[in-house]
Amino acid sequence: MSDSISRRTFVSNTLKAGAVAGLADLAFVNHLPAVSADQAKVERDKVLFNSDIEPLVRVIEDTPRSKLFDAVAEQMRQGVGYQQLLTGLFLAGVRGIQPRPVGFKFHAVLVVNSAHLASQAMPDRERWLPLFWALDNFKNSQEQNAEQGNWVMPSVEESKLPPAAQARQRFIEAMDNWDEEGADKAVAALVRNAGAGEIIELFWRYGARDFRDIGHKAIYVANSWRTMQAIGWRHAEPVMRSLAYALLEHEGKNPAQRDAEPDLPWRENLKRASQIRAGWQQGSARSEAVADLLKGLRASSYADACDQIVNVLNKGTSPANVWDSLFLRAGELLMQQPGIVGIHCVTSVNALHYGYQASGNDETRRMLMLQAAAFLALFDKRMAGKDEQRKVETLEPIAVHSKGADAVEEVLADISKDRMTAARKVMTLVENDPAHTEALMTSARRLIFSKGRDSHDYKFSSAALEDYFHTTGPWRARYLATSMFNLHGSGDRNNNLIDRTRAVLSKV
Repeated sequence: MSDSISRRTFVSNTLKAGAVAGLADLAFVNHLPAVSADQAKVERDKVLFNSDIEPLVRVIEDTPRSKLFDAVAEQMRQGVGYQQLLTGLFLAGVRGIQPRPVGFKFHAVLVVNSAHLASQAMPDRERWLPLFWALDNFKNSQEQNAEQGNWVMPSVEESKLPPAAQARQRFIEAMDNWDEEGADKAVAALVRNAGAGEIIELFWRYGARDFRDIGHKAIYVANSWRTMQAIGWRHAEPVMRSLAYALLEHEGKNPAQRDAEPDLPWRENLKRASQIRAGWQQGSARSEAVADLLKGLRASSYADACDQIVNVLNKGTSPANVWDSLFLRAGELLMQQPGIVGIHCVTSVNALHYGYQASGNDETRRMLMLQAAAFLALFDKRMAGKDEQRKVETLEPIAVHSKGADAVEEVLADISKDRMTAARKVMTLVENDPAHTEALMTSARRLIFSKGRDSHDYKFSSAALEDYFHTTGPWRARYLATSMFNLHGSGDRNNNLIDRTRAVLSKV
């Protein structure tokens, strides 16, 4: 018999010996927790943030929803401040929530600026509360994102970025041609080599160029830019990549190769914008022009509405009066049919107006005003069955029975019982004692935190209460009255967030 052993026997004996020998050498690992095969997998490719904020983002991403408030409170005890938490929350959403469709679960990102605006308007000690609401809302969207494919923003393909000198033109070409891959590479290069103002000027236009996602594209441009003002432009690259990807969302064939209804207003308004007189921004303020414009906006197609605005601007009407009519028409549509479409009438016009204020390009400013009129006409088309008897200029004020702070409480209570009564009392409240307005707004924001259950509560309140100040004096009370058709009242059912947040923050 041969003394040699078979290969199978050799391997078997070797493995056994190795196992026995290894047990003595590696016994120190026995007390460590086991690592599953899934846990041992290399983490998939995703964009990474600056080292000073990445750990906080990971806490927000990786902590279970039920434990997140406690985890964030611990971060606060370790020195994390308001701005850092705002930044971490926003970037967690940008990296981990797919921005398509631009809405639905992506409201976790869209709402961050609105929560921040609510925080700014609240008393000092209450400014954390909207962020805690937004943290909980993010976890809900994160769960939905996981169920729908678990999208995550990948890292940039560095070797494929265009040269700095070509980045701007490549970005424009890609966006014009609805080229996702080309836009992603170009915008990364653009952010690294161009100024913030130059970049956002492009986005004001692309955010307003189509009506897909019922205005959310324009809303995302405005809200992302505004959030960047708070957290710093150094975080811009992933935000602008997310934004470009969101704006290229569409159905069917490439929109550049067809005339779809959501794209037509922009294409036609490019011609209208060139017909507006030079010096159009210096016009005369005339309250009666607002009423006339409102009548035209109600009965118009988007083309007729936009033609009317060109006409009144060319006759010397102040752009502020044009925006008055747009704000009021948005509020009126909400009043006629409270609900999701009416809410977006208000939030879309708010976003377009913000871009109008922020842009330094004359044509872009004209286009944003014209697109606001077009969007309202397209919203109107979707609102079958609305109560067209409700008109903002025919609202009649009624008496408020209480005095002082009790008068505000009376209105807030009426919101929960009869919104029309609340709206008419607001007119009296504001017109008789404008000092009540600030108290009413502060109370309304507090109620959103304690009673709100949806991102739209924050988005709407921030837009509507902000645009109260953008409406010219004679029309402000009427505009604020329309917001009563979506704000929360004091009699609405509480959510459970305030108790959870109180319990956590009491330990900080």
